[in-house]
This record gives sequence, C-alpha cells and structure tokens, in this order.
Amino acid sequence: LRSKWNAEESSKDGQGFCHVTDSPASGGDRYAQLRDAMIAFRDARDWRQFHDAKNLAEGLTLEAAELLEIFLWKTTDESRVMAADPAVRAKVSEEVADCFLFCVLMADAFGIDLIDAAQKKIEINAQKYPVEKSRGRRDKYDTL
Repeated sequence: LRSKWNAEESSKDGQGFCHVTDSPASGGDRYAQLRDAMIAFRDARDWRQFHDAKNLAEGLTLEAAELLEIFLWKTTDESRVMAADPAVRAKVSEEVADCFLFCVLMADAFGIDLIDAAQKKIEINAQKYPVEKSRGRRDKYDTL
C-alpha cells in the first residue's frame, strides 16, 4: 500500500509529507508505509537525482557520525546514564531516524527488501555466533 499524500500538511510551496499510520485499512504494514512516505517526501523535492549509491552511503555515514558525536568524550557508564535524559533521548531518536531513513532509501535504490535482508542477516549472525560459543563474549566469530 502506498501512503496517501496529506495535502493538508503541505507547505505553501506544495512541499509536504505523508503520515504513517497503523490502521486496519493499511494492513498494519508500517514499514511499507514509512518507505512510501520517505519516497514521496524525496520525490516531491526532486531529490531522486541526488540519491545514487555513493551519495546515500555518504549521507548514512555522516548521520551515523552525528549519532556518535552525541557520545563523544563520554565514558561507557556516562553513555548508559544518558538514556534517561529526555533531551538526549530526543537527539538520539532524531539521529537514529536519519540513519534508518538513509537505509530505507539505499534499500529502495537497490530493490532490497530491508525487512528480509535484516532477517537474513540475523540468521547469518546466528550461524557465525552460536550461543554456546559466543554467550557473554565479544570476540569476533573467527576467533571463537
């Protein structure tokens, strides 16, 4: 299902966005709605021309760096405590969303079903890191 363009939320220049809802009519497929909303947002601005693999990968890297910057110079213990701070949580939420949306766009550019790819990666990691060898350890799979 494609997300419906919400013209009421459009700005005066016609640049708007789509809302993602989890309604019975949507079939509950929030990922598809989110993907379609992001693509509609991009296409309304004619940005597809800039969204080649190299630029999307660079954008994802920059957004991940902005996420990392939140924790710069913090100890592990300090970074754990930061999760309780609503302002930090809001900033982390924003940066995680930016990273996720770049992943959505990259997956779309390559025709990758992001949910299927993530599920396959979990299965691959389960093979690389069997519980009996990796539980409580941080070693890379080739040194277990």
